[in-house]
Amino acid sequence: MLVQTTRLFPLIISHHLHPSCTRSVRQTFRWSGGSIAAASRGLRSMDPGAPTTNASPTPAEFSAESTNPAATDRIGGQETTPPVGLLPGETVVREGKATILFPSANEVFYNPVQEFNRDLTCAVITEFARDLLAQRGVKVVVPGEKERVVVSLSEEANEAGIQTEEKDGVEESAVTATVGEKCEHGLRVLEGLAASGLRSVRFALEVPGLQSVTANDFSTKAAALIGRNAQYNGVSHILQASCRDASMLMYEMRGKKDRYDVIDLDPYGSPASFLDAAVQAVSEGGLLCITCTDMAVMAGNSGETCYSKYGSVSIKAKYCHEMALRIILHSVDQRAGVYQRYIQPLLSVSVDFYIRVFVRVFTGQATVKNSASMKYSAATGPPTGPECEHCGQRHQLGGPIWAEPIHDLAFVQKVLSGVSGNPSRFGTSKRIEGVLSMVTEELEDAPLYYTVDSLSSTVHCNTPPLLQFRSALLHAGHRVSLSHACKNAIKTDAPPAAVWDIVRCWEQANPVKREKLSPTSPAFKILSTKPSFETSTCPQFPSGPTDSCNEVDNNLLQHFKVQGVHKVSLQF
Repeated sequence: MLVQTTRLFPLIISHHLHPSCTRSVRQTFRWSGGSIAAASRGLRSMDPGAPTTNASPTPAEFSAESTNPAATDRIGGQETTPPVGLLPGETVVREGKATILFPSANEVFYNPVQEFNRDLTCAVITEFARDLLAQRGVKVVVPGEKERVVVSLSEEANEAGIQTEEKDGVEESAVTATVGEKCEHGLRVLEGLAASGLRSVRFALEVPGLQSVTANDFSTKAAALIGRNAQYNGVSHILQASCRDASMLMYEMRGKKDRYDVIDLDPYGSPASFLDAAVQAVSEGGLLCITCTDMAVMAGNSGETCYSKYGSVSIKAKYCHEMALRIILHSVDQRAGVYQRYIQPLLSVSVDFYIRVFVRVFTGQATVKNSASMKYSAATGPPTGPECEHCGQRHQLGGPIWAEPIHDLAFVQKVLSGVSGNPSRFGTSKRIEGVLSMVTEELEDAPLYYTVDSLSSTVHCNTPPLLQFRSALLHAGHRVSLSHACKNAIKTDAPPAAVWDIVRCWEQANPVKREKLSPTSPAFKILSTKPSFETSTCPQFPSGPTDSCNEVDNNLLQHFKVQGVHKVSLQF
């Protein structure tokens, strides 16, 4: 029995068809340059090689460091520690505005491919801070960015503004927040698995409006290196190193006054063990930034493992990357629902070898109940047989997955505008613009996608050009878009029957040798059904996704005609 829900739904899918089927250390370290030995190898939270004894300085050492007048300087009204020198064997890596010390060029873990991840995160948190701090009367200022002018089109709002100005006499100047300065009303950020602290240092140097950044790692060597990097970059007044178990740290910060505004989780592999603590430790309306690199599990190579970690069965199919995004969103929402909380995805991307999601977390019992759309009655759904009606093969069971939009297009547009308006801010600005531009074009209400090469491979015919296949769907009256997750993907609201009819039309123009097809093969079953469309030649559409992709131009109506019920003439 299937349960059709608003936000989550289990899928019955054919792979040939439509895709919609204690650690005791509890201190926060503040390190000085002379009290720490260099770390000797790669660092990351839950390091199995981390020692079990407390290697932190004694209280006397903390007192001596904190009272040493030479240990701190005052720059711009902020207390900062002077830059520390390089130790023998250390290597310097520069990314963004950060300069990071590493113990050895041969042993350190630094992945330059993840620069895109860190750049995108800085851009997202900047726009999140801009929106959130505006409610607190704080104006965010980003170096190199042109001042944004907000014009209210509401007459009532303008009249209210005039009355307020007349009442006060003088317009009250807003508090400004700039990068590198501590903002008393700013955001509290936690990086749960910080390793060298590169990401946290970049937050402190490049994201305005921060009150504090806690860079945590379970390894004492990592915490030592984080402290050195904070001093080396002059951000010790904002960034604090912590040596704790990430989950225990977040569990202890569940109080409403202790929660973090932003929590960033970027572990090796799966973040599943940290999600329960994260959804509790983030503030009301706070931001969760989560990375998953266990794509082999989430992409269908091990559906049982995926179910044990995320509560969903993954399917090995072409649409696996978007399905992985929807699996992690479902998993986060499911864990949040236990505590009467729910999520609102802002941006979800599949990039390189990982996926990255940015979600806000809110509290609301009514919304949590609507998440399942239960009516206290037996679930009903469309009747489904044991075999696919199109290819004759058995169905595959996958899910449940997140079924609502995976992006907030208004927020994505803000991030895109901020990056495109200040291209020198990030080293990967061009790539961020490209990915976000594609995201804004995706159909929100069409989960998963087809790939043209997979459709043609199923019937053993030549692959049609992506542009012509998209044109055929548009001519048939369906909406269509591309996907950022796959270069040859097609997202559409067309039913599977319409998609396979278009494939049959293409096969008629590019015939397959039917005698070589096995009678039990999916290709034989699909091609044995006559298409309800007639084909002719098709005019060329402009290349690339545009806003007009979801509309059929009136000038193109002459290229197809109604020939009866559910029959149109398609042009390839």
